[in-house]
Amino acid sequence: RISSQDSLVSVNNGSEVLRLEGIEQKGKLININFSLYRGEIVGLTGLVGSGRTEVAEVIFGASIPDDGRIFLDGKVVHFKNPRDAINSGIGFLTEDRKSRGLILGMNVRENITLSKLVDISKFGFIDGSLEKKETLSFLKLLSIKTPSTEEKVSNLSGGTQQKVVLSKWLFTKSRILIFDEPTRGIDVGAKVEIYQLMRDLIDQGITILMISSDLPEVLKMCNRILVMNTGRIVGQIKQKDASQEKIMELVNKYQ
Repeated sequence: RISSQDSLVSVNNGSEVLRLEGIEQKGKLININFSLYRGEIVGLTGLVGSGRTEVAEVIFGASIPDDGRIFLDGKVVHFKNPRDAINSGIGFLTEDRKSRGLILGMNVRENITLSKLVDISKFGFIDGSLEKKETLSFLKLLSIKTPSTEEKVSNLSGGTQQKVVLSKWLFTKSRILIFDEPTRGIDVGAKVEIYQLMRDLIDQGITILMISSDLPEVLKMCNRILVMNTGRIVGQIKQKDASQEKIMELVNKYQ
């Protein structure tokens, strides 16, 4: 188990994978600038309504900025929709996993493979044996506890549902993952498992942008912390220099 004093961050020595320059969105975002590097977790925190989810939606192609540029591996990209972002290796674990992250009426197997059926299809038809093999590999990899691959996700616990969402994005071979409130609504034991999975992912070179209102979680998990208020990034703090007091000082300074 992870105590409140433990930190799961690793030292970032990776190359830049994503950069936002001068992102503007009328009434929502003002001059957003930051970079993400391979194999790190960057926290994005601030009060509700500060613009955190709006930044994620721009990166994921779910929302189009009015101005600014997005760079992926040093090259400008223009995501017109989420499919463009997914095809570029970006996954988004939304805050509301039940309505936006999962299809509750479908089973575990269908939810994991739905985002990229082409990878389990031959001549336009789904290869059932390959689909089951892929699904079982993720059940083992993420220690997903379910009676079978055919169990409806609506019957699973919150923590297990979150693992299914994560499996879906790993199946698409995402190399940049956006976690929006990743442990909201799940029990303490499941939180520890999610934290360890995140650590395993960055060890594999995946980059994580973690949006969270849980300051102890942000302090424990992130290499760097970006603080937002009223659509702006009002400060950046390295993990070794961060504290709840410093974060709240930035938030309150720009109220």
